[in-house]
Amino acid sequence: MDKQLIGEKLESLRKCIKRIEQKCPDKLEIIENDLDIQDIVSVNLTRAIQVCVDIAAHIVSESDLNVPDTMAELFEDLEQLKILNHQTVQNMKSAVGFRNIAVHNYDKINWLIVFKICKENLDDFKKFAKAINDIV
Repeated sequence: MDKQLIGEKLESLRKCIKRIEQKCPDKLEIIENDLDIQDIVSVNLTRAIQVCVDIAAHIVSESDLNVPDTMAELFEDLEQLKILNHQTVQNMKSAVGFRNIAVHNYDKINWLIVFKICKENLDDFKKFAKAINDIV
């Protein structure tokens, strides 16, 4: 496992989370009506998810497990490797689902969901990072 690579990715994840925390407004109406905030928050959120996927792919590729067919399955493999707990796996799989919508159907993003993720679910990324930090 390339610890330096994972360390760099974890730092990138930390920066994305910090940027989201700094820029996500306290009121849904603001994010719904401010294109700049929408861009900053959604880009950093999708980057954070992609960084987690990249880390998971790196770890799984170094294991004896078969390479999964989907990004979401990477997190299941991390559970099988006893790196992530079941709840974190479920949360990360949901994040991948959001990422797919954000990347492929940007014009159909539900800003209420984005707002809730930013206000209620950023700890999922922090838990992921801690679990990865614990093994490197």
